[in-house]
Amino acid sequence: VRTRSAFPVDWAMTQNNLGAAYGDRILGERADNIELAIAAFSAALEVRTRSAFPVDWAMTQNNLGAAYGDRILGERAENIELAIAAYTAALQVRTKSAFPQNHAETLLNLGRLYQDEKQFDLAYNIFVSAIATVEDLRGDIVSGEEAKRKQAEEWNQLYRRMVEVCLALARDTKAIEYIERSKTQNLVELLTKATLTNPENLPLVGSSIQFQEIQNLLDNKTAIIQWYIFNDCFRAFIITRHNEKPAIWHSSEQDLADLIDWINEYLGDYYNPEDQDKIQWQNQLEERLKKLAEILHLEKILDQVPKECDRLILIPHRYLHLFPLHALPVNESYLIDLFPNGVGYAPSCQILQQVQLRQRPDFQSFFAIQNPTEDLYQGYEKDLGAVAAIKKEFTDAHILKQDQANKSEILLGINENIHNVTLNEKLLKANCAFFFCHGYFDFASPQDSGLQLADGNLTLADIITHFKLENCRLVTLSACETGLTDFNSTSDEYIGLPSGFLLAGSTNVVSSLWTVDAHATALLMIKFYEELQQQNNIVLALNTAQRWLRDTTVKGFQDWLINSSLTWGYKIYLKKYFATNYENALTKPFESPFYWAAFCNIGKGV
Repeated sequence: VRTRSAFPVDWAMTQNNLGAAYGDRILGERADNIELAIAAFSAALEVRTRSAFPVDWAMTQNNLGAAYGDRILGERAENIELAIAAYTAALQVRTKSAFPQNHAETLLNLGRLYQDEKQFDLAYNIFVSAIATVEDLRGDIVSGEEAKRKQAEEWNQLYRRMVEVCLALARDTKAIEYIERSKTQNLVELLTKATLTNPENLPLVGSSIQFQEIQNLLDNKTAIIQWYIFNDCFRAFIITRHNEKPAIWHSSEQDLADLIDWINEYLGDYYNPEDQDKIQWQNQLEERLKKLAEILHLEKILDQVPKECDRLILIPHRYLHLFPLHALPVNESYLIDLFPNGVGYAPSCQILQQVQLRQRPDFQSFFAIQNPTEDLYQGYEKDLGAVAAIKKEFTDAHILKQDQANKSEILLGINENIHNVTLNEKLLKANCAFFFCHGYFDFASPQDSGLQLADGNLTLADIITHFKLENCRLVTLSACETGLTDFNSTSDEYIGLPSGFLLAGSTNVVSSLWTVDAHATALLMIKFYEELQQQNNIVLALNTAQRWLRDTTVKGFQDWLINSSLTWGYKIYLKKYFATNYENALTKPFESPFYWAAFCNIGKGV
């Protein structure tokens, strides 16, 4: 029906669509299908001329460029020239000012062509223009953070390819800068906005952190290991204060395949509906972490960390955020044993920079949520008196306990007028916020992840909307799954409870990567806060408490109980617990990483 003579415009549209279909065709010979695609696009251009239909002409030129770039028949060099000519023609209409989205798409296609042909300088220049256009588009988005996140995911491959091109050109510091430019963009913008007196003047489009600025975040004895996952491999970038560029460890394609298989098995066991108590996952955790250390080639990466470095900051990428990298085995010990000044985490260097700008010197006031649901206090308190013991370490403490630990006590007016909610005054002024309750992560809707209180859930959305913690140095989420993030985000947008509390103003968030054990967690938290009274380093205090939990014997715990800050009732309870459950006094009850490795610190570190 759509003949050229009767309906030429519709005929040309269908020819264009036919070309796209041949380009995707699976049956038949690939070379023949591409020739048919080129013929269909060329036919469409007989009607879709630049003078008559400039927009459609440019679209089909873009499609024709892709077909020539994939062409198998003919001379490769000639096909590349034809592809470049088609893309260049499309850009004459698809200008940045008139059609910025299409302009960026065609630039991406042209840059990919140059990259695939190893013309890296040309690819670099094209990608610079494409990224500038994409970031301008991002700046124009007014519909909210979700729209920006989707845009970041849409253009993630542009940044990834730019990083690949930078590495091919040995522009290693630029590679790091473009990695940072593509990561956690929403959170970086929101954190930056929170620090400005005139947030409407937010100067963020195209902004990034320079390599020298990253180095300035570090002292002479601190190193960063930052991972980045590509389509065919992953790399680890080792950054220190004095090296002019990062040291880079490069995996094989098989390593990436092994990593993906490992992750699928790990998550498959963790979320196995037939093993609600996660016994199989728990029993295999130690061996799994050994395997992960091998897949990541951790020992080879650590060989490139200067020997004088005694503090380590880990910056995972995408799904690596889900795993306790600090607990990976190295030789006869674990990663946290190799760095005497602590192993902590940051979502990105830009976020590390933001939280380092915050000054939170005081650590006197304490706000806590304690056992808000009945299952946590019926019979005996599941925190084993930990909150009451920790309270003694502070000069000013306020605790909302059991059925008083309400969402409506934290967010005053939440049930009356959503636009007139105020934060509990004690929490507003707190230097340390502590939550001992149930937590959960919602992979289907990360914004609905939260903490379970007596009268409902305090969600990530609530925290982002209503929390302002300008005096807070530490938020401790002593609850299950509070450190999990949205690993489905291809842009590595860091979405989880830690990001909410960082955005609210805290400089550090301690959170958990799985469903935790109540006894081990209570003991860990008591020891953690004991250590915090002895030193200013939050990461080191946590690491020290974790090693203590891991290495202490039954007898060691019983001896520790005598002088602990627990009440006599819980001292007696725990002494009986250890005596009843462990016959050998030299047994280490919490030696498995399941008990001691669940928690990590994200943020400033001090």
